Amino acid sequence: MSDAAARGAALEALAVEIEACRACPLGSSRTRSVPGEGSPTAEIVFVGEGPGATEDVEGRPFVGAAGRLLGGLLALIGLRRDDVYILNVVKCHPPANRDPEPEEVAACAPFLRRQMEILDPLIVAPLGRHALHSFAPAAKISAAHGSVVSPAAGAPIPTDATLLPLYHPAAALHNGSLRPTLERDVAALARALDPARARRAAARGAGGAATLSQMQEPPEQHQLRLFEGENP
Repeated sequence: MSDAAARGAALEALAVEIEACRACPLGSSRTRSVPGEGSPTAEIVFVGEGPGATEDVEGRPFVGAAGRLLGGLLALIGLRRDDVYILNVVKCHPPANRDPEPEEVAACAPFLRRQMEILDPLIVAPLGRHALHSFAPAAKISAAHGSVVSPAAGAPIPTDATLLPLYHPAAALHNGSLRPTLERDVAALARALDPARARRAAARGAGGAATLSQMQEPPEQHQLRLFEGENP
């Protein structure tokens, strides 16, 4: 079995677990779970906050207006949705599009970690402040967007991956002045690919594969710290 096929099979098996999950109330209130989609060997993984109403019906991430904008941004750097992987921190739609509750994020945290282990991306691009806080709780999206950020110890990201957050596309739909900023930040994401490839080659050539298990603190401790710090 090829690497792509093996990763795809692992993601499909995980999606079955996500569909069956009732660890928090969202599992009972949603229409469909939204595990994520894209290339299982994608170099870039985009991470949103949670599925919206359209995603809840279709079971796919970023298929509404924000998703169409994301697709347009990808086209600016010569990519399609099929070239990347798109997922959310929480896998089920919060009612009335409210922000996910801390316990809902915590319930989905093992799924996010396992997805990152399978995908092993070069670049993780959180979309918006809520997604960013799953990787760098102290960072503010207003200051961190479009730049490389150091993940928190124990964050669900390979140790040799690059964390580069962007504003959520929905923010640009509500505030059109953010559209040029998003376009510049996506261009910065494209420029970060070659340095990210070099970083990984150096890290794995010296010490083998860098995995999520090599974090400085266990996931349980990270989850306790996940919601500390000031929101941007």
